[in-house]
Amino acid sequence: MAELRRLLEPDTAGDPVSGLKWTRRSGASVAAELRRRGYRISTTSVALRIKRCGFSLRVNRKSVACSQHPDRDQQFRRIAELRASFSDRGCPIISIDAKKKELVGLFKNPGAALARDAHDVLDHDFRSLADGLAVPYGIYDLQANRGTVYVGESADTPQFAADCVARWWRSEGRQRYPRADRLLILADGGGSNGYRPRAWKYYLQNTLCDPHGLRVTMAHYPTSCSK
Repeated sequence: MAELRRLLEPDTAGDPVSGLKWTRRSGASVAAELRRRGYRISTTSVALRIKRCGFSLRVNRKSVACSQHPDRDQQFRRIAELRASFSDRGCPIISIDAKKKELVGLFKNPGAALARDAHDVLDHDFRSLADGLAVPYGIYDLQANRGTVYVGESADTPQFAADCVARWWRSEGRQRYPRADRLLILADGGGSNGYRPRAWKYYLQNTLCDPHGLRVTMAHYPTSCSK
């Protein structure tokens, strides 16, 4: 153990407040160095001893931005202006986004329940064993602070996204905003409701704008910016 500490010391870092310690060296490299010094030890044993020395495993952290466009701040300022304009007029503003798809069937999901016995589920989450695929699509009304989720059974397509928005307007939007003739939609830059798919604009025009006489303004967040 003393030899191990001496070996790790040059590559050791830590937090003096919390007491956490970590090293830049892997267990395999430390084990190889110890074997070169005459010790008979495996990588697994080295990893256990490193842990007993008070070191902690670290994982990757998503903190490096993929892109930083010079007009990024200007885009957000423009979105803020649109929101203020629609809000002052009492016009609806919604934020839309497709959520994680889920397999429908006897599959394991995170969570626990107060029950007498655990439910038995399949030991593998294969798509071929599923009864179907659920596609949740979320719509958040900023003015009313209300969220709605529609679940589809096919795929996250531009037509599906437009149908969800049109259904929201028929069931909630026009009742909540009976005098509104304009709608602001906020969305991520990609996916079924992204700025590239022409089908998204086509179905939005034909399922929402034309039938209900609405003027829709789309505002996409910059690339690599998630709501």
